Amino acid sequence: MIQFFFIFASVSGLVSVLLGAFGAHALRGSIDERAMHAFETGVSYQLTHTLVLLLCCFMLEQWGRQPYLVYAVYAFSTGIILFSGSLYLISITQLKWLGPVTPLGGVCFILGWGLLTLAIWQRTNN
Repeated sequence: MIQFFFIFASVSGLVSVLLGAFGAHALRGSIDERAMHAFETGVSYQLTHTLVLLLCCFMLEQWGRQPYLVYAVYAFSTGIILFSGSLYLISITQLKWLGPVTPLGGVCFILGWGLLTLAIWQRTNN
């Protein structure tokens, strides 16, 4: 499991940098300012949560399969896909029906942070 999420996080980091460059060089000027801002938000959140996901993977290696930490890894990974993925698709395709997916990804991020907090709390109070 940990190997999968290490690879997922590494690929996610690669994708976020590639998409950031794509947005800055290929998309700028071809989509409106609002769509560009949404795209950049997706890149920013993806890169930030990719780094947190890597940290969680390292913590799992050190602490073992602590349940809150395992759930945090799933939450952050799902959040990356739903939040950033939906923003990319909305920005490029203008498919407005994807709009409700973005907040679900945001909820996953919030859950991930809460679960990470619980994992740290549990680990440091034992």
